Amino acid sequence: MKIKNIEPRKYQEEIFKTAKKNNTLVVLPTGIGKTAIALMLSVERLSKFPDSKILILSPTKPLCAQHVKSFIKLSNLNEKDVILYTGYTTPLQRKKLWETGKIIIATPQTIKSDIENKRIGLENVSLLVVDEAHRSRMKYANTFVAGNYKKESKNERILALTASPGSTKERINEVCENLGINAVEIRSTEDEDVKPYVQEKKINWISLKLPKEFETIQKLIKEIKKEKEESLRKTVNKKSFNKKDLLDLQRSFRKSITRGNQRAYWGISLTAQLLKLSYALELIETQGIRQLNEYWDKLDEENTRAARSITSDSRIRKAMQLSLDFKEKNHPKMEKIKDLVSSELSKNKDSRIIIFANFRNTVKEIENELKKQKGINPIVLVGQKEGISQKEQISRIKNFSEGLYNVLIGTSISEEGLDITSANLAIFYEPVPSEIRMIQRSGRVGRVIKGEIIILITQKTRDEAYYWSSRSKEKTMKKTLYNLKENFPTQKRLKEF
Repeated sequence: MKIKNIEPRKYQEEIFKTAKKNNTLVVLPTGIGKTAIALMLSVERLSKFPDSKILILSPTKPLCAQHVKSFIKLSNLNEKDVILYTGYTTPLQRKKLWETGKIIIATPQTIKSDIENKRIGLENVSLLVVDEAHRSRMKYANTFVAGNYKKESKNERILALTASPGSTKERINEVCENLGINAVEIRSTEDEDVKPYVQEKKINWISLKLPKEFETIQKLIKEIKKEKEESLRKTVNKKSFNKKDLLDLQRSFRKSITRGNQRAYWGISLTAQLLKLSYALELIETQGIRQLNEYWDKLDEENTRAARSITSDSRIRKAMQLSLDFKEKNHPKMEKIKDLVSSELSKNKDSRIIIFANFRNTVKEIENELKKQKGINPIVLVGQKEGISQKEQISRIKNFSEGLYNVLIGTSISEEGLDITSANLAIFYEPVPSEIRMIQRSGRVGRVIKGEIIILITQKTRDEAYYWSSRSKEKTMKKTLYNLKENFPTQKRLKEF
C-alpha cells in the first residue's frame, strides 16, 4: 500500500512520528487532515505487517462511506481491499468481507456485535483507528471494541482522532484510559505549523429580543417554575437546579423509594414537573410558538401525576391559550434566518448555507419558511429516527455539495465529521452548551473556502448562558490538552514493533 495525491504537511509528519510509537490521541481542528494521518499510519503498519488488517471505526454509515472514498482516492489500494462494513450487510456476508478485506471501515456497533457473536477476531489487526474518539466513554461500543483489541491483537497500535474530546481533564482522561492512549498530540488554528492551512472563518453573533407576546407566556411559566423550585428547596439545600441536577435528584429519590421512603414519590413528581416546565420555557425562549403548542398538546395527553399537576394550574392553562392566540407569530430567529439566507444568496448565488437547529420540528419549520422564498432550495438532514436512511443522508449531502440545493438544514447529525467542503456560511438557530457540539458545528464551514458562522441568541434567555458556557469550556479543553501533550501521565509504553 502506498499514498498518492497528497503531500504530508509538517504537523502531520510530526504527529505521525508520535503515532508510530504510541497509542495516540490526535486532536486537530476539523478539515485540516486527520484522515491523512490515519492513512500514513495505515501504510506504515501494513508495510511492517503485510498480512495484517487495519480497522477504522466511525460512528455512522455516511462517515464510514466518506472514509472508504478517501482511502481509495488517496492510496494505490484495490477497491476490493477497502471494505465498508456496517449493519446493512448480513452477518454471513460480513464474515466473508472480514476475511478478505485489508482496510475494514466499520461502525463500532457492528464490530461489537460481531465480536460478541464470535464472527470475527481482532488478533490480526495491526492498527485500530477510532474516528470521533470523544464517543469513547463509559460502555459505548468504541470502548468495548478497544478493550477487546488490546487483549487480542498481536501487534497493537491505536490512533484516536477527534476535534474535541471534552473540556475537563476527567473527561479527556476517561477517553484516554478507555482507548489505552499513552500520548497526546494537539494542534489548534493558532499553531504556526497549522495556520497556513486554515481558511479564514468569521464568527458573529446576533442578539434578538423576545417579542412581548412571548414574554407574557415566558413570565407565566417562570412564575410556576419558581414556586416548584422553592418547594424542592425545602428538601434539597440548593440555590438553583439545572437539568443534570434534576435528573440526579430523580435517581436519588428512586433509590430512596427502594429503602421504603414513601415521601420520595413526591420528589420524583416534583423534579419531573420542573423538567417539563424547563423544557416549555426553552421552547418559548429559543424555538417558537409552534414548537411550544406541540408540546402543550403532548402534555395534555400525558397521563402522569407530573403532567396533570402542571396542566391543571390556571397559569399554565392561560399560557396554553395565549400560545394558541399567537400561533401565527414567528420567533424573531425565524425572520432573521430568512433575511440572512436571502441576503447571502443575493450577494452570491453559488453560496452553500448550513443551518443547525436542536429540534426537528424547528428544522421542519425553517424548511417550510425558506421554501416560500424565491431562489432558496432547502433540504433537510436529520437522523434515521426521523425516517431518513443513511443511504438517503449520503444522497442529500451529495446533492447539497453539488448545488442541487443551496441550504442544508439539520439537527445534530449535521454536526459531526461530514465532509461538506462547499459550505461557506453556517447559521446556528441556537447556541449549544456543549463545547464538543459547538466545535463540530463550526467545523462544517471554512474547510476549503472562507467561511462565516452566525449564532442567533435571544436576549435574557438560556441562549446567552449556553453561548458563554461553550466558549469557556473550549478554552479549558485546549489548555488541558496542551498540558497533557507535554506532561502525559506516565504509563507503560508499548514496545515498538
